[in-house]
Amino acid sequence: MQVITLTTDFGVQDYYAGALKGALMRQCPEARLVDISHAIKPFDIVQGAFVVQNAYPEFPTGTIHLIGVNCVYAKNFRFVAIRQNGHFFMAPDNGLLALLFEQVPEPDTRLLPEIQPVHYPVKQAFAAAAGHLASGKTFETLGEAAGPLLQRIGLQPVITPTRIRGTIVQVDNFENVIVNIRRETFEKVVQNRSFSLYFKRNDPLTQLSGQYCDVPVGEPLCLFNSAGFLEIAVNMGKAATLLGLKVEDVVEVVVE
Repeated sequence: MQVITLTTDFGVQDYYAGALKGALMRQCPEARLVDISHAIKPFDIVQGAFVVQNAYPEFPTGTIHLIGVNCVYAKNFRFVAIRQNGHFFMAPDNGLLALLFEQVPEPDTRLLPEIQPVHYPVKQAFAAAAGHLASGKTFETLGEAAGPLLQRIGLQPVITPTRIRGTIVQVDNFENVIVNIRRETFEKVVQNRSFSLYFKRNDPLTQLSGQYCDVPVGEPLCLFNSAGFLEIAVNMGKAATLLGLKVEDVVEVVVE
């Protein structure tokens, strides 16, 4: 059975997500549709890429991932598909796919056929392309090679022998704060030495937790989440609100 995932900034109160699903069901009646999220912040390709990046590896090889984020139909706007790691991804060519994968060889890109100007072209573009692949047709016959994709440079931590200067890239539904510092980067710099994690004017955190409940209720902590990113949280609380943190704030690890 063909699996098709959906990640969009459409929200759930309007008809957009439902209409897209209906169009997909007409084109791919046997497919299994799975919502990853329809709550991506409007136009936020960084959040969209982050969510898909950490969800798609859990799906079976051959899954089609539809990403409808920042579908702003400007001049020369286009939809593209790419093939990576045994999965297929379709999205507007707005930089999101470049954030998701640093390099995509040209043979693994396809330009989706142009859709007649309508109010909601993503529905037709995604449904037609997903139907093409779900019917067993090849990726190569989906369209011509897309050529270079629009590039967007993601925020990367600044690393020195004794410091990691990171940035908050996500605040999740529980208001846990996710930083763009991966576990392997942290371990390479810290090397089991003492450290202090500084953020805003809060008292620094000086040890890693394994679980949220490692500290008393209401106390802050830091840990590496299931996606391998550094996270600042408050046990049974809202870290973003309580600690005054937001996306793009700076967080710094200093080795003692």
